[in-house]
Amino acid sequence: MLPPLYRHRWMDEDIEAFREQVRRYIAGEMAPQLEGWRRQGFIPREVWRPFGEMGFMLPELEEAYGGAGASLAYQCVVQDELAKAEVPANTAVHTIAAHYIRDYGTEAQKQRWLPRLASGEMLAGIAMTEPGCGSDLQALRTRARREGEHYVVDGAKTFITNGYTANLLVVAVRTGEAGSRGVSLVVLETEGLEGFRVGRRLEKLGQHASDTAELFFENVHIPADHLLGGEEGRGFVQLMSQLPYERTLLTIPAAAVIERAVELTLEYTQERKAFGQSLYDFQNTRFKLAECATLAHVVRSFVNDCVQRLLDGTLDDTSAYMAKWWCTDQQCKVVDECLQLFGGYGYMVEYPIARLYADSRVQRIYGGANEIMKELIARRLAA
Repeated sequence: MLPPLYRHRWMDEDIEAFREQVRRYIAGEMAPQLEGWRRQGFIPREVWRPFGEMGFMLPELEEAYGGAGASLAYQCVVQDELAKAEVPANTAVHTIAAHYIRDYGTEAQKQRWLPRLASGEMLAGIAMTEPGCGSDLQALRTRARREGEHYVVDGAKTFITNGYTANLLVVAVRTGEAGSRGVSLVVLETEGLEGFRVGRRLEKLGQHASDTAELFFENVHIPADHLLGGEEGRGFVQLMSQLPYERTLLTIPAAAVIERAVELTLEYTQERKAFGQSLYDFQNTRFKLAECATLAHVVRSFVNDCVQRLLDGTLDDTSAYMAKWWCTDQQCKVVDECLQLFGGYGYMVEYPIARLYADSRVQRIYGGANEIMKELIARRLAA
């Protein structure tokens, strides 16, 4: 078995009790439905309502907005347990969208949307990526023009997590000049919204239970007070200032999946026989698992340090970039090594290691490709 996870100072008894509640709920109410969700390509939005009623959607929100007033550690625990159970990170996107509203919205906007996001009545998505614009948000083309008391939105987005199931979207739009100063964020309630259309649910290599969709906006009218924060041109700053939290959220499933992969592989190699002995009796197997277990420990240590610094308010952008690229790279490396030890069975989707392999690959792409992370780190080194 893996060495026990050392108790970091952010892991107090209350958090561990909360972790056990989340784990039991996922095992009893969500895990049995995962295969059906994978086949249909999405988790129904109504699944998240009881999850929210249990206090698991946004525990870090203030009580005035429907949360429990807990620390961000509680959200980190939720993401950890979902990843261990192979439940995709739909709620990670949800919490990021909620944080935009909490940190930059007007009081009226917070009161309108946050309680419904905390309860699971609403599921949020973030619409940034466009067919011709990925990490370079300064080049986005979706436009919102002011007409009286409304904004009119036209454009298209792609690769949007929760794009099919979300009924609230935080959308990056251009309201002004070219470049970052002309970017704003607007909030759309999508149910029955004229001119808004979900295109294809995109078929992906992995993450089959998580819906990823194309979105189209054709002369979509939204109230002017749905401009996040009420001031145009603040979108780029709003997006960039959340990066340490967003990058940390991606490192948590990396650590969880690495640990799960090692556990699965250790169990399999101890049971599987070849040439009169277990696979684990071969020195190559033991050495490979020793390497993977070491990486699991180092990744978890790095993640725990980032979580603590996030809670302390001292996590800098560069450290978050480093954590995102390195932890997700190790995730793909370890899962690949583990799958190899399963032999042909590792290539069969009925085995969890195959699903972990396919699901892990996108970690190096979304949330800012790892090459972008390295470029940002290099810029800071030369500053």
